Amino acid sequence: MKGSLIIVGFFVLGTLCGVSHLIPFDIAETNISYYALCALMFSVGLSVGNDPQTLKNFRSLNPRLVFLPVMTILGTLAGSAAVSLILTHRSVTDCLAVGSGFAYYSLSSIFITEYKGAELGTIALLANIGREILTLLAAPLLVRWFGNLAPISAGGATTMDTTLPIITRTAGEKFVVVSIFHGFVVDFSVPFLVTLFCSI
Repeated sequence: MKGSLIIVGFFVLGTLCGVSHLIPFDIAETNISYYALCALMFSVGLSVGNDPQTLKNFRSLNPRLVFLPVMTILGTLAGSAAVSLILTHRSVTDCLAVGSGFAYYSLSSIFITEYKGAELGTIALLANIGREILTLLAAPLLVRWFGNLAPISAGGATTMDTTLPIITRTAGEKFVVVSIFHGFVVDFSVPFLVTLFCSI
C-alpha cells in the first residue's frame, strides 16, 4: 500500500512539474523513456533469473492452477473489450492495450506512451495503479466473497511482489507459490500483449 501511494505521489509531482514548466520541454522530447524502458526490462530479467527458488516453487505447483494466469489474462482482456463499448471514443485495441498492463504500470505505461502517445500512456498508468491499489485494499473482501484465488487474479502481474504480502495474509501461506507463479506468467505476458495491441 505504501509503495503504491509513493508511486501516485511521484506521478502527481511529475504532473505539477510539467504544468508549471519546471522541466525544460526539450528534455521531454528526448528518448529518455526508451532508455528507461530498456533499463526496466533488464531489471525484470535480472530479478527473475537471479531467483533460483522461483523455478523450484513452480515444480511443486498443482497442475490445475497453471490455468489461473491464463484465465486472469482472458478475463481482463474480455473486460477491457467490454469497456470499449462504453468508451466509444476509444478503440477496442486501445482498451485492450491498457488492460494488458495487468497492474504492471511502470512497464505498460512506457510502452503505450511510446506507441500511442502520452494521453493513453497516462490512462494506462492510472488504470494499472488503480488495479494494484484496489487489490491491496479489497483483498480481504475478495477472499470473503469470491474465494482465496480472487485477490491473486485481481492483482495481475503484482502478485509476485507488491501484493504478495496481503495475499499471503488474507488467502493463506499455501497460496504463496500460486501467487508467485501467477505473477510471473502474467508479468511475462505484459510486453508481448501490450505491443501487440498497440501495433494493431
